[in-house]
Amino acid sequence: MKLAIHGASGRMGQAVARLAASEGATVVGAVVSHRSALLGRDVGEAAGVGPLGVAMSEDAASGLLGAEVVIDFSRPEAVPHLLQLAMRARVAVVSGTTRLDATGERLLVEAARVIPVLWAPNTSLAVHVLAKLAAEAVRQLGPSFDVEIVETHHRAKVDAPSGTATMLAAAVREARGDGRVVAGRDGEVGPRRDDEIGVHAVRGGDVIGDHTIHLLGPSERLELTHRATSRDLFARGALRAARFLAGKPAGRYTMADVVG
Repeated sequence: MKLAIHGASGRMGQAVARLAASEGATVVGAVVSHRSALLGRDVGEAAGVGPLGVAMSEDAASGLLGAEVVIDFSRPEAVPHLLQLAMRARVAVVSGTTRLDATGERLLVEAARVIPVLWAPNTSLAVHVLAKLAAEAVRQLGPSFDVEIVETHHRAKVDAPSGTATMLAAAVREARGDGRVVAGRDGEVGPRRDDEIGVHAVRGGDVIGDHTIHLLGPSERLELTHRATSRDLFARGALRAARFLAGKPAGRYTMADVVG
């Protein structure tokens, strides 16, 4: 599989470059911001795996040349341009960039008419299994069990709640057929309503990402937890998603499709 990396100088882009060969991919392009200190450097050397013969460039169009799939871990404002270029070059897109604006969301839909597109707030395979387990637990346990989601991340994370927590809340809401997401509680909020799905953010230290779904019923509770201990798991998931997309027809795909 011939692979381009969009956002190649970031922690996730570097992880993808480092793991690409072991996951059966050849890096043919590496795109970075014009402000990146790694601009012009070999992507393999920067990732610590030795030279790959691919210099990091700010030119996204040339970075896609020869690629079958591009993996994107960049910034929300960079995604619309990438999607436009990928449509022209007929390159499939796997994106883990969160907090897309309305333009980014619209272009995901447009791009999926032309190329295979997979966008996910979390490319961990196990997190998507967690979402399935949570949905099944909600269906099995019924409305007498309250649902609260707690996510914990490192102190430098700038957004809350996490995209993963939002995805898990959506899976719970779909399984219940209703629900009102409440992000944190403060002050005299009154008794908990039956339709609430609580989502709470904890920030501190260097935690990569922990997510726990609490299902709290009369006299018992069930807790489903996923803990990330290395960012490599997200890179491996993205690479597996890229292998899945290669050669697929145009359309919108999800990590649930990859997990099977």
